[in-house]
Amino acid sequence: MADTTKDKLRIGKQYDHAAGMSAVVISMRNIFKRMPVGKSFKVLNKLNQKEGVDCPGCAWPDPNKRSRLGEYCENGVKAIAEEAMTARANPEFFSKYSVAELLAQSDYWLGQQGRLTHPMVIRPGGTHYETISWDEANTLIGDHLKALDDPNKSAFYTSGRTSNEAAFLYQLFVRMYGTNNLPDCSNMCHESSGVALSGTVGIGKGSTTLEDLNKAEVIMIFGQNPATNHPRMLSALEKAKANGAKIISVNPLKESGLVRFKNPQTIKGVIGGGTIISDHFLQVRINEDVALLKAIMIKLFHLAETRPEILDTGFIADKTAGFDDFKADLLKNDLAELVARTAIDEHEIDAVVTLLADNSKIITCWGMGLTQHVNGVDNIQEIVNLLLMKGSIGKPGAGTCPVRGHSNVQGDRTVGIAERPPKALLDIISENFGFEPPKEPGLDVVATIRAMHEEKVKVFIGMGGNFLSAAPDTYFTSEAFHKCDLTVHISTKLNRSHLTHGKTALILPSMGRTDKYMKNGKSQFVTVENSMGVIHTSQGVLQPPSEFVESEPIIVANIAKATLDQDKVDWDFLVDDYANIRDLIEKTIAGFENYNERVAKPTGFELPNGARVGVFNTPNKKANFTVNKLSENNVGAEEFLMMTTRSHDQFNTTIYGMDDRYRGVYNGRMVVFMNPKDMERLNIQKGDLLTLHNNYDDIERSVAGFAAVPYNIPKGCLGTYFPEANPLVPNTLQARLSHTPASKSVKVNIKKEA
Repeated sequence: MADTTKDKLRIGKQYDHAAGMSAVVISMRNIFKRMPVGKSFKVLNKLNQKEGVDCPGCAWPDPNKRSRLGEYCENGVKAIAEEAMTARANPEFFSKYSVAELLAQSDYWLGQQGRLTHPMVIRPGGTHYETISWDEANTLIGDHLKALDDPNKSAFYTSGRTSNEAAFLYQLFVRMYGTNNLPDCSNMCHESSGVALSGTVGIGKGSTTLEDLNKAEVIMIFGQNPATNHPRMLSALEKAKANGAKIISVNPLKESGLVRFKNPQTIKGVIGGGTIISDHFLQVRINEDVALLKAIMIKLFHLAETRPEILDTGFIADKTAGFDDFKADLLKNDLAELVARTAIDEHEIDAVVTLLADNSKIITCWGMGLTQHVNGVDNIQEIVNLLLMKGSIGKPGAGTCPVRGHSNVQGDRTVGIAERPPKALLDIISENFGFEPPKEPGLDVVATIRAMHEEKVKVFIGMGGNFLSAAPDTYFTSEAFHKCDLTVHISTKLNRSHLTHGKTALILPSMGRTDKYMKNGKSQFVTVENSMGVIHTSQGVLQPPSEFVESEPIIVANIAKATLDQDKVDWDFLVDDYANIRDLIEKTIAGFENYNERVAKPTGFELPNGARVGVFNTPNKKANFTVNKLSENNVGAEEFLMMTTRSHDQFNTTIYGMDDRYRGVYNGRMVVFMNPKDMERLNIQKGDLLTLHNNYDDIERSVAGFAAVPYNIPKGCLGTYFPEANPLVPNTLQARLSHTPASKSVKVNIKKEA
């Protein structure tokens, strides 16, 4: 270790593998620190099991045959420990600390104060949150919403933690109120995937199943760190390797989980060397994935001149459109320039080309390393082009696999959370509920922030999540919140969004996945959709933290009753038994036929997916090749391209701890990962403090106090953590078409601090 001082940042050795027994030890230490042993095992025994608790930590699907040792990972245990911890942020806590004092604390400290227990309010001029009854809170919200002269002056945010039942009621209430302002956490992550896939293959979801991974010949992983973001994926990759699959990883950072996996449930993982994950690791320069894909496809076309079987010409002719335009544009590119842009040795690219030429059962997986760029949609569409060339979609062992990082973020969209809803959804809502929902598109996340800042949105209601810390341009977003008349957060725990509030603000305590909800003597369950389109149940097993904590469907129903003057929806009936909500979802959303009956099966049911079976529900009924632009970063001679990323002790904006052991960082998060040659050129030593700054739209943005960490990353590229680096991400820097914040390719300059 470079520094053994307890309270200082320490930079140590970077791991060459993920998991192993250290993951087990750290998992147990983490949960036992926050919960009694008996309570810990009670929830862990049910975690991701059939008819058990769905882990809120990620959306990776559960296998039909669950592990007897535990169907969860290290970060899943941390997520459960965070949700079900014994600590309480109760009224005494809020009377002790002013909002100003809480704002001075770290995100980690805020999260460790425990579960919220009572509805809390802060009124104009107040310094502390105070208790408020549920009836008063609902009336306060209803009065503010009814006082607006235009429903579009309100916005209703949704986090992926929300169940299908709560999300459906939420969107129904919001549309009855009169707006489509339904910004969602999807806007900040996989919106680019949804836009790209909808236009090319006819469905904004992946086309693969967990079983497809077992049949694949080649699996390509782009812009993704499974070991931290969805560690159970490593078990699936290990199984795929055992079945003969070759894995290609494409990522600027050489993450340990993409190198080697030590499965703690196997002897090989405990006392052996584990499993090599990547057969080929292409360490691409930040946001040069399109250049890499174009280079690969040009090389495939060249090989096909003598080996025509490399391309699936029958599939291309029968199932696709736009091939000739795509090919003509592709071959205009200078191959040498494309390779140079990637910063990858051409021999490594050639090895991958050979592998792709010889196989057709190809799965492409990706995360936000592809979606959070100005050209995020282009990135995904170029991946689809590769699959279409090879006929690698719509058949077993092949297809698209966007890996969602938040449990049920996909389900929220499926049941109607969308700021740009399809006409078919609005038509059936009108038919079923007897009112005309608004037709004009609503506001997404970035547009909501701007509208609040311009005082065009005066009421903000967020169901779950930590909007402020997740959003780009932190200071701008803070100002936007302060300009609201009312901000409301439906939350399980305290976070920074509660502290940067409107003139009046409410915190409403909600149940989490682990909480057992009883109604009329019956234990209620909710449903969620995993990353591969399977709907299944989640049922809590623990006593809620307080009698004043409510379920999300109840909270939504009570706000609706306090706001709407209508007789078309009996909100009390719907929340009396969640099966009643599912009956309405069945009538409204395609694919949910016999919902209550099918979801009662232990493994749930799979939603329809045309691309999975080679049916492309695009306007022309074909899978569409597209022409995509290269990235346009235009980085100056003294500038760097910065990407934000998670630490291993983190899930989205929830900070589990201050370590990132895989990357060798301990006791701190204010770090910047740099190529050692860049550090040498700028005379920067390990641990030196740096200020990162930039100028977009004539606005200077700056964050000080980043410690330099030498790391295996391409020259000219930097890695930082979010939310610490979010102030450097301008809200105007967003993906074309999807409007996703471009947090993975931000230009910055470096200033060495004295």
